[in-house]
Amino acid sequence: MDVIKLTAHEISKKLHAREISSVEVTKAFMERTTEVEGVVKAYITVFDELAPEMAKKADERLSRGENVTPLTGIPVALKDLICFKGYPTTCASKILQNFKPPYNATVVERLLNAGMVFTGKTNMDEFAMGSSTENSGFFNTHNPWDVERVPGGSSGGSAAVIAALEAPVSLGSDTGGSIRQPAAFCGVSGLKPTYGLVSRYGLVAFASSLDQIGPLGKDVLDIAMLLSVIAGHDPKDSTSVKTQKIDYVKEAQNKDIRKIKIGLPVEFFSEGLDDGIRKTLDEAKKVLKTLGAEFVEVSLPALKYSLAAYYIIAPSEASSNLARFDGCRYGYRAPDDSDVTVMSGKTRREGFGDEVLRRIMIGTYALSSGYYDAYYLKAQKVRTIIKRDFDEAFKKCDVLFSPATPTTAFKIGEKKDDPLSMYLSDIYTVSVNLAALPALVVPCGFSDNLPVGMQLIGKAFDETTLLRVGAAFQAVIDCHKKFPQL
Repeated sequence: MDVIKLTAHEISKKLHAREISSVEVTKAFMERTTEVEGVVKAYITVFDELAPEMAKKADERLSRGENVTPLTGIPVALKDLICFKGYPTTCASKILQNFKPPYNATVVERLLNAGMVFTGKTNMDEFAMGSSTENSGFFNTHNPWDVERVPGGSSGGSAAVIAALEAPVSLGSDTGGSIRQPAAFCGVSGLKPTYGLVSRYGLVAFASSLDQIGPLGKDVLDIAMLLSVIAGHDPKDSTSVKTQKIDYVKEAQNKDIRKIKIGLPVEFFSEGLDDGIRKTLDEAKKVLKTLGAEFVEVSLPALKYSLAAYYIIAPSEASSNLARFDGCRYGYRAPDDSDVTVMSGKTRREGFGDEVLRRIMIGTYALSSGYYDAYYLKAQKVRTIIKRDFDEAFKKCDVLFSPATPTTAFKIGEKKDDPLSMYLSDIYTVSVNLAALPALVVPCGFSDNLPVGMQLIGKAFDETTLLRVGAAFQAVIDCHKKFPQL
């Protein structure tokens, strides 16, 4: 039995049946990491010593039958902007290279309570600013399907560890597509939950009104397992919403989608979409139709403004959030004590990478006196219009169907010196964050031997319908069961 190829829910069944131990499972994934990590470079920090200790404790819980959950003993990787007490949380930035948080993020607490085993902290674009994981302050992560290509971003490491079979599941964060785009590029499943469903406490902020932690896994049931644990109200997060507790696994297992109406936004299928992706999505639509889903055409007229609005709102919030990294409180401090202002400026220039500095400057400009109304305020008004367009579309359908990315994974370095081209990688994803909606990406085939992902967008707090449709689709196709040959 090649345990690293099993899904989290398959591993869970074997753990509970005592056919295998968490120590054995964890050892298999850690050995795989040793074997391929030199090529993939998905982790910033690997928990070589901690993971076996956590696995041993998980086995003790399983043997006693106390506080056992479906996720007990399952390995999980964490994106390196989620705080884990006493262990490095770098945000892939030199400015936080030696930072160890004194507290746990709420999602970390919930995974610990579930008995999961932490394998390490994954690489990412610095402070989650990027679409390729080329903006990491340390090194590039490589796409396991073609190591000359990017894994997507900013949660590129969290997607790559699953595709490379270094972990069965992971957590990422999504500000404008940072879970969904790398999931599509790496051929795994990823969910951006509704804003407020999962606590952001302990998530190092990029853009506070857009950021959302979410799960990645080999398939939709893996995502449902993780979501059932991390979702729920948190009094430590003022944006956390009180919602009814839902068993997402049970909901995902209801694969009857015969009464589901799926909307096709005409704006998502206009010029700019790669022909190979378009063809693969057409085949996916045929599969969903055979399962009984009905497709209807809808329109989102304001969608064309979403990228512009996002790249004003997100940098503006980033410029405010990143003001705390000034060399005075924590993190890197430039060796210049002649003047606090000089020291702070030097700290930020030396500690932040080019993309982070670029977005800070854009955001500071957009918020400055005389420009606030013309840029930031107008972008927020556009955001409201985009949300209204989604509301109108959902009067005709239950979910929306769209591409996840305009192209398959591009070559490392191909867009590094062209920020505008890089930003266009998010064209199909940013509107979801602006509207605070949930969206699921699942692999739906291949184009030129590279994975293609389809995106399903849902109504606010209706993750159950997304998971039902995604699980029904994966029950009759097998592209998510294929693995790259590293």
